[in-house]
Amino acid sequence: MEYLFDLLKILLPAAAVLYGMYLVVVSFISKEREKMLVELKTKNTQTIIPVRLQAAERLCLLLERITPNNLVRRSSPGGMTAAELQGQLLHEVREEFNHNFSQQVYFSEETWEAVKRAVEEVTTIINLARQTLDQEASGMDLAKAIFAQSLERKNDAIAYALKKVKAEIQLYF
Repeated sequence: MEYLFDLLKILLPAAAVLYGMYLVVVSFISKEREKMLVELKTKNTQTIIPVRLQAAERLCLLLERITPNNLVRRSSPGGMTAAELQGQLLHEVREEFNHNFSQQVYFSEETWEAVKRAVEEVTTIINLARQTLDQEASGMDLAKAIFAQSLERKNDAIAYALKKVKAEIQLYF
């Protein structure tokens, strides 16, 4: 019996020490893991934020470039027919959009839908303006009709999309 009592005097403190060491090691490993996760997130943020900013810049540039006024001014409609100008403008809008299509990865679905709606609205404005003219109309006539159509629009999809892009970028700062 005395032998069992001596054995318990040795094993109980040893078990308490081992349990204490176990708790210390588990706590240390947990804190190191959290530290590594924070470090990884920081590195991710340092990489992702500049890319997201560039994506936002590109989307803002896309939206500014497809604004009907800017689009028509860049096309110099002086020597074209209305049909030629319409084709060129629609081609430019499609090219701008396709060039920036991959930027959707960096934005929410709602923001990307706003950008798509803006592109669709510009296409609609160009097509509606062309429908109001006769077949022999000049490029200048189409340009005037496009300006008139864009002024008639109550909801400016481009301004809304720009607002959504800027608001989403503001979340990171």
